[in-house]
Amino acid sequence: MSIIKKRKRIALVAHDNKKDDLLEWADFNKGSLTRHRLFATGTTGRLLEEALDIPVTRFNSGPLGGDQQIGAQIAEGKIDMLIFFWDPLAPMPHDPDIRALLRLCVVWNIPVASNRTTADFIFSSPLMDEDYPRQLEDYSTHITRMDDLLDEVEEEKDSPES
Repeated sequence: MSIIKKRKRIALVAHDNKKDDLLEWADFNKGSLTRHRLFATGTTGRLLEEALDIPVTRFNSGPLGGDQQIGAQIAEGKIDMLIFFWDPLAPMPHDPDIRALLRLCVVWNIPVASNRTTADFIFSSPLMDEDYPRQLEDYSTHITRMDDLLDEVEEEKDSPES
């Protein structure tokens, strides 16, 4: 178990066609957002800082690795929530990065909102203003199985028949 603290660490991401939506949502929720620590990908972070006049820790833009940087922070337990306004109708050349980011949210059991309505529901929850005991999956069996598979591959490489 891990504790998501009262002061949440929130990553905010928006595709180009959704940046205005995220900025409107963030402006509406500015009072709530100021009580938390904010992170964002490149341009989204700059726009949020300018619009809200609150600090935002910025990563690279999504296509340049920002999604992966946020994913790494999630895996290290340094991001508690993801608000990601993505455009389901726009082509996404970095789609594998986006899917990996969303997969990490599930693996590490953090809340993720992909649209304004879900973000509103999350932010209106009383859980936003208190510590939350986050349940974490026990992946030790999976890790052991993967280690065993890697050992088998190494043994096959080292065998004289190879």
